[in-house]
Amino acid sequence: MMRHKRLDHRFVQHIPERLEPGVLYVSMEYATSAHSCCCGCGEEVVAPFTPTDWKMTFDGETVSLRPSIGNWMLKCRSHYVIDRGEVIEAGPWSDEQVKAERRRDRAAKARFYGQTPKVEPSVQPGLPKAKLGFWRRLWDWTFGRS
Repeated sequence: MMRHKRLDHRFVQHIPERLEPGVLYVSMEYATSAHSCCCGCGEEVVAPFTPTDWKMTFDGETVSLRPSIGNWMLKCRSHYVIDRGEVIEAGPWSDEQVKAERRRDRAAKARFYGQTPKVEPSVQPGLPKAKLGFWRRLWDWTFGRS
């Protein structure tokens, strides 16, 4: 059961270090949003706005995020949609559904951004370290990948 049934939005330049429960922080400058998990567990949830991740809409009064927020890496495994500020609980997903969605997501990113080489140029001996783009750095920061 969701503890927070609504999220008030705040447009900010930078996401604050401490997130106030019940508030969706939106940074247009950094094309991302963050909020405290709506189940009440207190975990930080980050949703970057990219062509292959989340889309944010603002109707002049409320904010919506698509697709749903699936917190599969968190202990709570909460799953919900944010629609015009309302938090709508979505059904739980099985481990197989989560794996299938991660495969779909990786394939969508590979199609959009192009195939990533198996060995990053930054780790090949004798080559200068490659500078990662903004979206890749945001992805790595958000999901802890390198």
